[in-house]
Amino acid sequence: GGWLLLQNCHLGLEFLSELMDTIATTESMSESFRTWITTEAHPEFPINLLQSSIKFTNEPPQGVKAGLKRTYSAVTQDHLEVSNMPQWKPLLYAVAFLHTTVQERRKFGPLGWNIPYEFNQADFAASVQFVQNHLDDMDIKRGVNWSCVRYMLGEVQYGGRVTDDLDKALLNTYARVWFGEHMFSENFCFYKDYVIPKGKTVEDYLQYIEQLPVIDTPEVFGLHPNADITYQTNLANETLSTIVSIQPKDSGTGGGETREAVVQRLADEMLEKLPPDYNPHEVKAQLQKMGAIQPINIFLRQEIDRMQHVISRVRTTLTDLKLAVDGTIIMSEELQDALDNMYDARIPKLWFRISWESATLGFWFTELLERNQQFSSWLQDGRPNQFWMTGFFNPQGFLTAMRQETTRMNVAKGWALDSVVLHNEVTKMMKEDVVGPPPADIGGVYIYGLFLEGAGWDRRNSKLVESAPKV
Repeated sequence: GGWLLLQNCHLGLEFLSELMDTIATTESMSESFRTWITTEAHPEFPINLLQSSIKFTNEPPQGVKAGLKRTYSAVTQDHLEVSNMPQWKPLLYAVAFLHTTVQERRKFGPLGWNIPYEFNQADFAASVQFVQNHLDDMDIKRGVNWSCVRYMLGEVQYGGRVTDDLDKALLNTYARVWFGEHMFSENFCFYKDYVIPKGKTVEDYLQYIEQLPVIDTPEVFGLHPNADITYQTNLANETLSTIVSIQPKDSGTGGGETREAVVQRLADEMLEKLPPDYNPHEVKAQLQKMGAIQPINIFLRQEIDRMQHVISRVRTTLTDLKLAVDGTIIMSEELQDALDNMYDARIPKLWFRISWESATLGFWFTELLERNQQFSSWLQDGRPNQFWMTGFFNPQGFLTAMRQETTRMNVAKGWALDSVVLHNEVTKMMKEDVVGPPPADIGGVYIYGLFLEGAGWDRRNSKLVESAPKV
């Protein structure tokens, strides 16, 4: 009649099948027996166990108002009065606001955090306990040790989860801007109209939280207003993608063209435009002419090998798909996925695994042709004057090869690879203005194709600017 608790079951999927068999074959079972399973979402989770279970998820609430309301609904009056220090209540509210902010920034993806961290209630509880202990042990004459408070919040309690240097800098910035003697002044606010309320009871705080806006501007979290456009766009795309993926996939569509006919026509068009395979002997001969052991040419060979892999996979998939539609061969699971995704203008999984991200299949295929054009032109006509940086599979490898090449050119001056660092300069030239490589005394390469998100580039003054005016 007890309860069985199994945690993190995505780490032991094989046992779950055994568990299902045990429960299904047990002849007698107490009415009060329950099995409680915790797991992350996993594609290989046993579907029969999932379907026979009652599902329960505990997602963090959306928005500052909902987040603070949830936090303070769990705060008791005794907890609010656990310390008689005047700093206690404002600090408790500030930690709650920080907790809501770090969670809310996750919805903005890479704009919010470079890496999505799983901040949870335990982080908040540990932070509050630290603040309480610090105030209890505080010397009243010296006051709060703000360096200690900021370090514990930014580096330990919340920062302990953070692995990215820029994310750590962001978290420490929150701690520095929000936690200090200035937070007790009348003028302090997290953002316009988001202040620390002066309350004596939990009800006072809940009443203040109730009048906060239901929908927050991204500026509350230190983000540009345009971040909301990105979030809403991604949310809409995800929703539409889910809707499309669950649409009926019958062969016939009334009197119109069938799915198979549409995909077959698309496959014919793509096969017609697909570049020919690289001839390994010709590639080797051309590289020998350019200097096969030069770092930049070794990089080119690696890129061509990967591009050839993509071209071969696309050609094989399209050819097999046409045969499967005609009934010549059996439609496999991978071919069915390719058919469904191509019909919906999405990238088949077979191709996506070995290639690059793109919004639609059309953009992806156009980029395939453009990437291939860069490599084939480089191979046939020699080293280009400028490089399409975002058209490489391994741009980091390109930068490394360039450093190696530059070091070898300056070995007589005593240069060592470990001491060579990259220096970037944005020129005022357009792509069409480049007619030769950079001057020999400067060295390096010209690149193009980089994008800015959340900012723009002022060509006249050569500096970053806001991508859109604030209103």
